Amino acid sequence: MNLINPGFGLVIWMTLAFGILLWVLAKFAWPAITSALAEREKSIEEALLSAEKAREAMENLKLDNEELIRAAKDDRDDILKEARTLKDKIINDAKGKAQIAADKIVETARERIESEKKAAIVDIKNTIATYSIEIAEKILREELKDKKQQTAYAVKLLKETNLN
Repeated sequence: MNLINPGFGLVIWMTLAFGILLWVLAKFAWPAITSALAEREKSIEEALLSAEKAREAMENLKLDNEELIRAAKDDRDDILKEARTLKDKIINDAKGKAQIAADKIVETARERIESEKKAAIVDIKNTIATYSIEIAEKILREELKDKKQQTAYAVKLLKETNLN
């Protein structure tokens, strides 16, 4: 039963030991513990502030990246638009040059056809004239085998021809 009902002396010695322990802790341990807690609280607060700054920096970087991406897309669109315009211009220039070349080829072909046509007509006329002269010569030789007929025909031609 002594354990359940401690004696008066035990209580005083326990109170005195507890007081000394409390005084030693207050003198040596509490300042170290409170300074460690304050330091820990300060480092946590600094970590939270740096985390907030890092979050803001990341958000700014994200906005900057989005702006850069938007600018890059705009540049890409401008370059593609310029390339399409240049392509259309080159195609139109090529079509124009091809049309001019085709027109020149057609005109040259027409001129060549016309000159060959004229040459053919001249050739035909010359051939017809040559054949006509040969036929006329043969006809006249056949008709004028006689010397008298030739002389009479020559006199007739001289009379018909005006000598100016």
